[in-house]
Amino acid sequence: MLGSAQVEQQVRVLPDEDGVRVIVCTGDFDQDTLGPLDQACTAAVDAPGVRRIVLDVTQVGFADSSMLNQIIRILRTGRLVMAGPVPPQLGWLLDLTQVRAVLPTADGVEAARAL
Repeated sequence: MLGSAQVEQQVRVLPDEDGVRVIVCTGDFDQDTLGPLDQACTAAVDAPGVRRIVLDVTQVGFADSSMLNQIIRILRTGRLVMAGPVPPQLGWLLDLTQVRAVLPTADGVEAARAL
């Protein structure tokens, strides 16, 4: 992270509602900071009662291939919906790799829960 306006990297898991788990991502995600997101995603994938995983990326400042790989891993379960709007840098990564074309995305967490 550069500059004085650094945003602390944080992963929050909201309480499950109707089989939907929301994981809120804030800050920058790369190989060195992906641990908390990986743990939250693994727990969601392994939870038998979770039928949908909503990844709220609206506050992601930076994401590299490590986060992209995490997104693809969850996408392969058939349960992922990304809640946006997707920040420009992450959107660029998703477009460059053509992942956005197959990634269910909703405008906000509530819309993602409803899919």
